[in-house]
Amino acid sequence: MEGSGGLRFWSGGPAPGELYTLPRKEGSCGPLTRTLNPMVTGTSVLGVKFDGGVIIAADMLGSYGSLARFRNISRVMKVNDTTILGASGDYADYLYLKQVLEQMVIDEELIGDGHKYSPKAIYSWLTRVLYNRRSRMNPLWNTVVIGGFYNGESFLGYIDKLGVAYQGPTIATGFGAYLAQPLMREVIEKKPLLTKDEARHLVERCMKVLYYRDARSYNRYEIATVTEHGVEIEGPLSSETNWDVAHLVSGFE
Repeated sequence: MEGSGGLRFWSGGPAPGELYTLPRKEGSCGPLTRTLNPMVTGTSVLGVKFDGGVIIAADMLGSYGSLARFRNISRVMKVNDTTILGASGDYADYLYLKQVLEQMVIDEELIGDGHKYSPKAIYSWLTRVLYNRRSRMNPLWNTVVIGGFYNGESFLGYIDKLGVAYQGPTIATGFGAYLAQPLMREVIEKKPLLTKDEARHLVERCMKVLYYRDARSYNRYEIATVTEHGVEIEGPLSSETNWDVAHLVSGFE
């Protein structure tokens, strides 16, 4: 149908009785897709509160399915002087989150008003981001552990890819939730307030157990600690292991 000027009555729309193809964005082809399975993944992240700070540990293995493909990747980061973060799950999504967080911190520092993001602020922001992505059916395939020390208070929080979030004195993601969390809770129940050395010894013990028992774990890990003096990231570290009794284990072939 044309108007008096020779133009279509509905410019850009379908003409009566004709087939119409919806316009596509330039360069797009095929249906809209989402990540259904993460590719390169990291396993457990452990976190423990202690008197005056928080400690987080994660190994450095990036698994491509069941293949131990990348053996020197970092999954813990310093967000700012009061906050540390560790992530399990898809490594590409973790790098995306890391890039966004680093830019947020830079933008905040450039304002120059003396304000810094607190651990609780970063935690709250991540809960909204992960839940928003889940609601759009395009989740970031990560489980994130946030640790921090701000205004004399230790903070440790957990957020998964669905936006489920909680806080606690000990946190473990991945297989660590089944193998390491019971060990950490046993210690915390006996002594709720650990020293820094006790918390580190506990985390190192749990990392060794995970290396023994978790097929996606690796004996090369990093430990991040945040206190009133700032953030310290150590690694790569390794545990001393003993496989003398390995030949006695049978029945799992």
